[in-house]
Amino acid sequence: MPPPSRIIVGSRASPLSLAQNEEILAPLRKAFPETEFVVETISTKGDRDKAAPLLSLGRGMFTTDIRQALLSGEIDVAIHSAKDVPGETPVDTVLVPVGSRRDPRDVLATKTGSRLSELPPGARLGTSSPRRIAQLSAARPDLELAPIRGNVGTRLEKAMNGEYDGVVLAAAGLIRLGLRSRISHYLPPDVCAPDVGQGTLAAEVRSDSAGVLEVLRRVQHADTVAAFRAERAFLAEIGGGCRSPVAAYARPLGGRLVMRAMAASPDGSRLFRVKQTYDQTKPEDAGKRLAETLLESGAGDVLYA
Repeated sequence: MPPPSRIIVGSRASPLSLAQNEEILAPLRKAFPETEFVVETISTKGDRDKAAPLLSLGRGMFTTDIRQALLSGEIDVAIHSAKDVPGETPVDTVLVPVGSRRDPRDVLATKTGSRLSELPPGARLGTSSPRRIAQLSAARPDLELAPIRGNVGTRLEKAMNGEYDGVVLAAAGLIRLGLRSRISHYLPPDVCAPDVGQGTLAAEVRSDSAGVLEVLRRVQHADTVAAFRAERAFLAEIGGGCRSPVAAYARPLGGRLVMRAMAASPDGSRLFRVKQTYDQTKPEDAGKRLAETLLESGAGDVLYA
């Protein structure tokens, strides 16, 4: 099947979203010089409603509007941060990982360059993620964790101008924007387990778009695909609509998947962690079994309370 002559990519207009698109489109343009790749920017609910707390907007706040444009035929593919995509996807679309996963860890960015352990009691950190709040509250209950909005640049500026003592961000976003030097401390997964799909890019395509899917396969990487499928299977087993702090991270290693999962009460007072190793060739089975192990540890008491 010949590749499509034109592929329209839907995207948020944020600098990070555009950088993510280019990471995927640059190698595709070289591989398919006869195909025209066009980026169409779309305003999402998360972009339009700048006053509401992020948690109130739901996990799909940055993807739902782009998905609607995809389903209506306005665009041919959407490239998302995989961590932003809800656990449930429509039967009319296919979600596939593209590119290589970047560093999935959370990081601390501070004006002073302090590590988490070096922050003074009462230091004010900016994050609106329940997952991060729960884990950081457990690690440093003496810190103030305050909500924050805005793109990566805006959040960094708020840390640098003293509004916050630091901000917690995804390493992958800073790296993709060329801002690695702004990272003060990489938070270990056993302190702050990453979100499902963090650092991974996922392309969403209509189920009947076989030609577009074939093009995207050129930029898929086996380790990223395995980790993505395992983590998404974990999320599906836990329940994609679950709004309690929960995390899962799969690391391919020698044909195996080393997987961590975490669930916590919102204040971090009850926190459950599990770590297991599974066969990389059966990622969906690995994710499902990890979820079962987490629930067996007692995490169901906080996830479904």
